[in-house]
Amino acid sequence: MSSKISLSRYLVEQQRDKGHIPADLRLLLEVVARACKSISHAVNKGALGGVLGSADSENVQGEVQKKLDIIANEVLLEANEWGGHLAAMASEEMDSIYLVPNRYPQGEYLLMFDPLDGSSNIDVNVSIGTIFSVLKKADDNQGVTEQDFLQPGKQQVAAGYCVYGPQTTLVLTVGDGVAMFTLDREQGSFVLTQENVQVPADTKEFAINMSNMRHWDEPVRRYIDECLQGKEGTRGKDFNMRWIASMVADVHRILTRGGVFMYPWDKREPHKAGKLRLLYEANPMSWLIEQAGGAATNGKQRILDLQPSQLHERVSVFLGSKNEVERVTQYHANANA
Repeated sequence: MSSKISLSRYLVEQQRDKGHIPADLRLLLEVVARACKSISHAVNKGALGGVLGSADSENVQGEVQKKLDIIANEVLLEANEWGGHLAAMASEEMDSIYLVPNRYPQGEYLLMFDPLDGSSNIDVNVSIGTIFSVLKKADDNQGVTEQDFLQPGKQQVAAGYCVYGPQTTLVLTVGDGVAMFTLDREQGSFVLTQENVQVPADTKEFAINMSNMRHWDEPVRRYIDECLQGKEGTRGKDFNMRWIASMVADVHRILTRGGVFMYPWDKREPHKAGKLRLLYEANPMSWLIEQAGGAATNGKQRILDLQPSQLHERVSVFLGSKNEVERVTQYHANANA
């Protein structure tokens, strides 16, 4: 890449030359990126910034919040509420939606985010990240309600994540493929480092929490058993396993070199469809993976076709290299036939 292309320039070209995004969406994405830079700075300071450890509180899911969970949530709310691009926001860390205060102009977009995914890894210096998704509000003059957020993932107009690791990398789609941007700390801006990201259709790598094996449904056990049998088994090849316990980091690896990520339903909480949140995690990640040529299902159907019924709905997730996702999905279909 002969000349550095900033995120701002990339978005302007998406707006001006390709007509993929309107100006308000471009400005919104720039604000989200600036918020991610602030979060990255807080993450990098670590113990020096007094941001490590638990906050002695729980989120709506009953999970113990880390100090950085709360800080990241506040950064995203404060950065986005005044720009005039949004009508409301929703966060994994908040019980209900956050309406843009009346003192600020209202926009036509809805922003959803997991402010700090993988927060159990904060204190051990493992990659974590922010996931975000943008929807368009229904064209009416009514006030925004929770119902406005309950749109299938295929109606997203932008989605992405920022992973805070050895580098801070922003990964984005506006429906025209997937692009990666690396934070240049000297310049203070995100710079385009990869366009048209593609996930290989085949892989020899899977990511799943093996400690839950005894709780899995039969199709998942079958798929993993076949992977573990290696060259001597029906798959005829050896597989590697990776599990970072941070969805952002696991998905980033898959977008970089292929693989399949699985967080299935299990028997410990049979009344829940899965562990991951549909609106804040599964939908944006599924769209990114599909835009890169991969696939994403809940074991039965395409995740982006699912109709959400509540703000914090959970879902099973199988995403990554297309042929592997199709295989494990077919195993679920065979089991239910």
